[in-house]
Amino acid sequence: METREPIAELLSSLEQIVLSHQHKTLPEAVHVTVMPEPKKIRERSGMEVEQFASALGVSVSSVRRWESHAARPSGSAQKLLQLLHTNPLLYKQLVS
Repeated sequence: METREPIAELLSSLEQIVLSHQHKTLPEAVHVTVMPEPKKIRERSGMEVEQFASALGVSVSSVRRWESHAARPSGSAQKLLQLLHTNPLLYKQLVS
């Protein structure tokens, strides 16, 4: 039996929430071609940097580095940012 990383489980669950809300089925392969700006996503959510970092499960310094373009989010963080970009309802679920 294969074990999965906790973040992979979280992302899979979030995808299912998004897709069930939109009444769509999961495609065989999902390709994210454009990485939305973390700062724009955070500002759209109305969150402060500290709240946003907590909701994503990352450090405040990571969010600040992403927003200043000093670093790129990890692959799993990029996927979560993409989900937040496409479905604003996830903000409330992440902070509650």
